[in-house]
Amino acid sequence: MADITVSSTSEEGFSTTSRVGEFELTIDATNENGPDPNQTLVADYASCYIPAFRVGAQQNDYDDLGKVEIDAEADLDDDDDLSAIRFDMRVEADIDGDEDTLVETGEEICHVHSALKEELHADISVDGDAF
Repeated sequence: MADITVSSTSEEGFSTTSRVGEFELTIDATNENGPDPNQTLVADYASCYIPAFRVGAQQNDYDDLGKVEIDAEADLDDDDDLSAIRFDMRVEADIDGDEDTLVETGEEICHVHSALKEELHADISVDGDAF
């Protein structure tokens, strides 16, 4: 039995609607009716990395990071395949000196990070005490 099931349907064109449990997500290769697959992957990566970073912070005695934001950027090659991903993070808490440790711990915990080929792992910069 599968741990995750998704039902995806495309009635016409290049837009696909996926049902994940009770949620619905529209992804459109033309970027007209929703984000395209590459945009969705980058957003999914960032959305997975933030809670992983929070868990890693808790494991390193930071119980409350406050607000955490990621501005994600990605590069595409000539075939429109992702070739690089970058995260610029801002963290409300003062984590001065522990950024690298927290980034590494977050990478170890993040499921999307683990699923991507290594050359697509995000290049992450963190700015603590940012808000």
